[in-house]
Amino acid sequence: MASDSAQKQKLSLFALTAMVVGSMIGAGIFSLPRTFGLATSPFGAIIAWCVAGFGMYMLARVFQTLAARKPDLDAGIYAYAKAGFGDYPGFLSALGYWLGTCTGNVSFWVLIKSTLGAFFPVFGDGNTITAIAFASIGIWIFHFIILKGIKQATFINSVVTVAKIIPIITFILILFFAFKADVFSANFWGGIGMPDTPLFDQVRATMLVTVFVFLGVEGASVYSRYAKTRRDVGTATILGFIGVLSLMILVTLLPYAVMTRVEIAALRQPSMAAVLEQVVGPWGAIFISIGLIISVLGAYLAWLLICAEVLFTAAKTDDMPKIFATENENKVPEASLWLTNIVIQLLVISTYWSQDAFVLMLSLTSVMGLIPYLFVAAYGFLIAKRGETYEKELKDQKRDLIIAGIASVYTIFMIYAAGYKFLLLSAALYAPGTILYVIARREQKIQVFKPTDWIIFGLIALGGIIAVIGLISGYIII
Repeated sequence: MASDSAQKQKLSLFALTAMVVGSMIGAGIFSLPRTFGLATSPFGAIIAWCVAGFGMYMLARVFQTLAARKPDLDAGIYAYAKAGFGDYPGFLSALGYWLGTCTGNVSFWVLIKSTLGAFFPVFGDGNTITAIAFASIGIWIFHFIILKGIKQATFINSVVTVAKIIPIITFILILFFAFKADVFSANFWGGIGMPDTPLFDQVRATMLVTVFVFLGVEGASVYSRYAKTRRDVGTATILGFIGVLSLMILVTLLPYAVMTRVEIAALRQPSMAAVLEQVVGPWGAIFISIGLIISVLGAYLAWLLICAEVLFTAAKTDDMPKIFATENENKVPEASLWLTNIVIQLLVISTYWSQDAFVLMLSLTSVMGLIPYLFVAAYGFLIAKRGETYEKELKDQKRDLIIAGIASVYTIFMIYAAGYKFLLLSAALYAPGTILYVIARREQKIQVFKPTDWIIFGLIALGGIIAVIGLISGYIII
């Protein structure tokens, strides 16, 4: 009976691919036209997607390789950091990824509330009492759905993933038929009336949003312990990545063929809805807004599953307090889900005092996601350099060394492109979060920090202190 129950919890290739697509397609894709219109021309956008797409493809390949070569490491993005660099860096990867998913989930609710505000004034810009109450109800509805079981939640995610693709495909098809070559040509090198910005600066300005829309490429890897076949984890990662990248590029470039860049840059968010409204009339905005809400709720579900799973796995390996390793009768990590939703709830309430919560949460989510990604890429490079698991596969070793090296350089460049402000703000979250690590180590009655860990913690604490001083003094503006 136990084996039958375990088999029912196993996920197919389609379900794993839906986890990747569901994780990646959320709020970001609906904001791409205006975000890119403000930053760059079609020429710069093509270069930006080549850089981002190539870099993230290399990272996806690292996930694929590690899934095959390190099948014993479940919940990959956390486990790889610990295996390669030690207990405290592994904890930081888990903590950063968990906190990043929490802030990302808050950005989903902010966008839903502001989208509804365009049709129902009581929601305002998404920061009214009514809007916060609405989001709070949604948070706990999803909480109790997931408590009923991972299998049920992933089934809902698969259905929602299919449903939310429809408005995006419709948007692309309509803009294909509305394509005006002369408008696209006029926009291609910069656009009339737009500032003459160096190409490097144009590309750099888009990097943080490309990171945000690509977060979730590791969705199948995180849920590897539920896969029916281990090989499906890598396949789902690549299939989901290629499909989503294609949609992102089309959603970004096609608006340049129906509107001037100045007009695109002036659109309200979600700008995909505003673009379709310009082409087909008011029903276009309504249609895309409905799709956005479905998409964001689907992404929220996928990220909530991932978030709870990472915290649960860290607790199972004694890197988080043991209470977070508990499961309910449906095999759902109950305590970690409760903590996750309590944090999300508090952050949603805090948006009442925020002026631009969506941009802040998007940027923080991107930077905090990049740091665990860097650990993964570096671990892939490390095992290829050592020849670990490559004893009779020298060709594969050389190939994977190059791929992991490129992925590492890419993530470092993305962190640089994000700027120092968000690194400091991330440190302000990492430093107090280390309390969880201290509790876990004391539960086991073992040494909390090794000498190198003290150095890492000291740098994080210093960064956090600088961030707090910067916020108080007004030097850092959020």
